[in-house]
Amino acid sequence: MTDAAVTTERVSEEDRLRADLYNYLGLMLAAPPSEMLLEQTAALSGDETPLGQAITQLARVAKRTKPAGAEREFNALFIGLGRGELLPYASYYLTGFLNEKPLAALRNDMSARGLSRAPNVFEPEDNIASLMEMMGAMIVGRFGAATSIAEQKTFFNKHIGPWAAHFFADLEGAKNSVLYASVAAVGRAFMEIETEGFRMGG
Repeated sequence: MTDAAVTTERVSEEDRLRADLYNYLGLMLAAPPSEMLLEQTAALSGDETPLGQAITQLARVAKRTKPAGAEREFNALFIGLGRGELLPYASYYLTGFLNEKPLAALRNDMSARGLSRAPNVFEPEDNIASLMEMMGAMIVGRFGAATSIAEQKTFFNKHIGPWAAHFFADLEGAKNSVLYASVAAVGRAFMEIETEGFRMGG
């Protein structure tokens, strides 16, 4: 039995689903979605909960979205001429400036966990896509042992909780946001669940 198999068995189904949603948000926020990712998104279905309804709505919008349209929207929101409509970085949301103390704090926490920025990535690590990906990886132990709920809570409360819901609300209301308004609704509902979950039991 490999180490990976041992780790996977220790991760509950609920935690695997949480990690999948973090990873999905990370993918959607890191780059424009491929045709395959749009098709997978269009095939999603949710339940009657606020998160489930947001997922159902996202699937509806994804069905009508072409990759070229998604790419134009992504660029307008996050890249733009000089800068996009939104700056999806913890430092910016928490201090009003890029590359500030929140980024330094995150880098310290990353190095303590043996995480580092991929050599081909030039974005500051405190962007929302990277943080979603890190959280997903920590839950299932993609970079080592799966982390405890207490460790997840500490990381979330320090690096994601203080600003992610605000960012998703801004993304939902952004003038260039169509597909991403639905992605944002999923993100916002998920952040509420995570915040409450950590408050109650974490």
